[in-house]
Formats: sequence, C-alpha cells, structure tokens
Amino acid sequence: MLSTRRATLIVVLSCLLLAGCKSGSLGGLSPSGSASASAAAGGSGAGGAGGAGRAIAVGAGPQKKYTVQQQPAAGSCHYRYEKGEPLEDPACTPGAISPAVTQANLKTTICRKGGYTSGVRPSTSVTGKEKKLNAASYGYTGEMSEAEYDHLISLQLGGDPNDPRNLWVEPADPGHKTSQGINNRKDPVETKLHTAVCAGKVTLAQAQHAIVTDWTTALTTLGFS
Repeated sequence: MLSTRRATLIVVLSCLLLAGCKSGSLGGLSPSGSASASAAAGGSGAGGAGGAGRAIAVGAGPQKKYTVQQQPAAGSCHYRYEKGEPLEDPACTPGAISPAVTQANLKTTICRKGGYTSGVRPSTSVTGKEKKLNAASYGYTGEMSEAEYDHLISLQLGGDPNDPRNLWVEPADPGHKTSQGINNRKDPVETKLHTAVCAGKVTLAQAQHAIVTDWTTALTTLGFS
C-alpha cells in the first residue's frame, strides 16, 4: 500500500513539473470546458420543444384563471433591430412553450377546426396591466395603442399564454403611420408557420425554434421564402 501511494505521488509530481497532465487525469474530474462537461450541460439540447438550438422553457400552460405576472425590472430590457424591425431582448423574453400543445396532439389543439387560441388567451384585464409593466421593462415610451403585447411564440404555434418569458411589448414596424393601430409583419410569419405545421411540412419544434431565434428570418430558415 505504501509503495503504491509513493508511486502515485511520484506520478503527480512529475505531471506538475512537466505540465503534461490535465486536471481530468487526476481523480477522473473533467474541467468545465471539456467535451464531457459540455455534453452534460447541453445534453437536453432543445429542452421541452425538441429540435435544434437552445432549450425553450416550458410554461404553466392554459389556466382557468390568469393572474398578472411579474415583469422584468424597469429599463432592464433592450430592443434589437434587424433591418429596422424590432426584436425582443432574449435575456428578458426568451420564449416559453405550452405543455398542452405537442406534436402528437396538434389536431386537437392548434390545428383543430373551430380554432384554439380564443379558448386559452388571457383576458385584457390581465394583459392590459402586464403590457404597461412590460413597456416600462423595455423602456417603451410610444403610444400603447400602436404597440402589440405580443407572444414571442404565438398561441397558434403552441406558445405559453401568460408566461412573462413569452410576452413583450412589440413596437410598430418601420414606416408604420401613427393612429393606424397595430399592424406588425411578425403576424403573417406566424400564420404561415402555423399553416406549415398543420400541413406537416415542418414540425412544431422547428417552427418554435425558428421564431425564438429570429422571427424575421424564420421563413427563410425553414425554406418557405
């Protein structure tokens, strides 16, 4: 036993002197940047949504009674712009999916005849208060009637109805005339993706990930434009 310990000590000292050993060689521990650690950290891949890309959080899903959700601190969120189009702050609004919508139940949820969204959408008495709080989060100072309190992953794509990670105050598009109400270019993108999902041309997870990555390129990324 003593000779074994002495031999181990000699190996350790040799490693240190020659700088030839990695931390993973001692005690079987891998450094945080190693392949094994990366695999452990990213093993879940796309999380609850599946598919490529970062994990998407799973929200609480449809509720019988919605309550006003706490929003990020005032001024803590910042818009990004792609070709003039406003995009959400991924740190504040990374998106969240509803556990009630899956690839397996599309026909009875978002793709069912008669519609789905009206039955799960929170009332304006809840979202109206959240919108004002979220406007402060993003530092939005424009007319509230010109901005949409938008689901990043829309309800028709299985987005969570009232998770604060999935809602943000979306300013009007470039060139939008004031007093014309809400008319964002993101809406037709969502509708086209919904049609594609229900037609089996793309999976629910692929559509959701394309939206949270960048809605302005979602159609191109999935080969629809």
